Amino acid sequence: MQRKKYILAIDQGTSSTKSLIFDEGGVAIAKGSLPLHTSYPGNGFVEQDPEDIYQNVLQSVQKCLQQFRERGCIVGDIAAIGISNQRETFIIWDKDGKPQYPAVVWQCKRSIRVCEDLKQKGLSGIINEKTGLVVDPYFSATKLIWLFQNNKQVKGSIQNGNAFFGTIDTWLLYKFTGGKEYATDYTNASRTMFFNLHTLQWDQELIDQFGLSGIRLPQVKASSSLFGETTLNNTLPRLIPVTALIGDSHAAAFGEGCYEKGMAKATLGTGCSILMNVGNKPVKSNNGMVTTICWSVEGRIDYALEGVIVSCGATIEWLKNELNLFSDSKETETMANAVADNGGAYLIPAFSGLGSPHWHMERKASISGINFGTTKNHIVRAALESIPYQIADVIAAMEKDADITLKELMADGGITSNQFVIQFLADLLGKKVTTIGMPDVSALGAAFLAGLQTGVYSLDKLKQLNNERKIFKPVNGIGSVDKAYAGWKQAIQTSK
Repeated sequence: MQRKKYILAIDQGTSSTKSLIFDEGGVAIAKGSLPLHTSYPGNGFVEQDPEDIYQNVLQSVQKCLQQFRERGCIVGDIAAIGISNQRETFIIWDKDGKPQYPAVVWQCKRSIRVCEDLKQKGLSGIINEKTGLVVDPYFSATKLIWLFQNNKQVKGSIQNGNAFFGTIDTWLLYKFTGGKEYATDYTNASRTMFFNLHTLQWDQELIDQFGLSGIRLPQVKASSSLFGETTLNNTLPRLIPVTALIGDSHAAAFGEGCYEKGMAKATLGTGCSILMNVGNKPVKSNNGMVTTICWSVEGRIDYALEGVIVSCGATIEWLKNELNLFSDSKETETMANAVADNGGAYLIPAFSGLGSPHWHMERKASISGINFGTTKNHIVRAALESIPYQIADVIAAMEKDADITLKELMADGGITSNQFVIQFLADLLGKKVTTIGMPDVSALGAAFLAGLQTGVYSLDKLKQLNNERKIFKPVNGIGSVDKAYAGWKQAIQTSK
């Protein structure tokens, strides 16, 4: 009888590390999770300890393996390891693997002035053309420029050619293999602002213009590739291959099943990240999106447009915590359904500005169209409706950029449990919206990609897995939804 094969997936996120073991049917057999400490030293700085990240991962894996053994499974049957990671966060280390500075987290805003300088030098156009990105502190390069300008040790190491740059996937791989392997994948590389989407290589011209000529950069491979072998510091009984590295949002897209052009996923959490697969060529955005790599296997690269919505779940939390309109977010679905419509009320959730496709980052939140007949149910409904409206704005911009029509939207994240939001979204888009019901979809995507490389999965097999999806089809008349959406567009313009 043939032994079962399993995949260990490590999802190293901003606030925690989750380790899961999946079987050949894509079912999670064991899980270990551990919170991760983040430091906020002031001035918009956000940092993590590189060694803490490494130890956090090992401890998370140990918890997962303990549960795996308790369920009667054999650790030796793990065939491969896949890693998904918080994007844009990076570390600088020397040849001995010693960090030269704390990990600079994607949320860090220290490079606002660097971004202004790059714009003043007229580099916005060439950066966007080559990398698909906009000049923003979000992306790694601007914060590395800040380090070069403000930290003597890092500056000296870069000038001496002894500064190893890596996103979290690269750092973990380097540590796991004792410095033997120094690599990343196309998705993580595409978030650094050093990577040319057209040549699929690090762009030396940009690196020179940034003043970072001596920086060492990892080899770039497809997300599903052989990256090396590891025992995870003797946590595993034998060497096991690492066969997938991928940024967490991209891993979620793959786990959701965004395998074809025109498929998109939306992760609905505090904010919202929307990735649309645009096929085998990069598409330049003229409508406020960034161009990135969706996922890749050997011999195939799928590109994506990405839109970032700043406030989704955060809006609901504000209504609960500051306006006390309800005590539990689960109540909002019933409250929204208690009224026939929003009564003309619109909530523009620009609490931290509006993201894609508007990019009104200085804007303030507002509620418009209220009168004496407006109830708290109308306000709650207006807040919930703001989520589908913003997603529809992004999808419309993506369709315009790529000249393709959305086939299907896959949704994940906490807000997908609110059926009012998902049904309204399906009605608004006029397309089916599916929810996977799997909370750890980034880990699932990393496992699928790792399994592709080792023969545990095939792309055809993956299309048949996770059939326990919930499908929401458009049911309400287009007229009423279109009228409501027209009111949203007017409210966006009026409150601008």
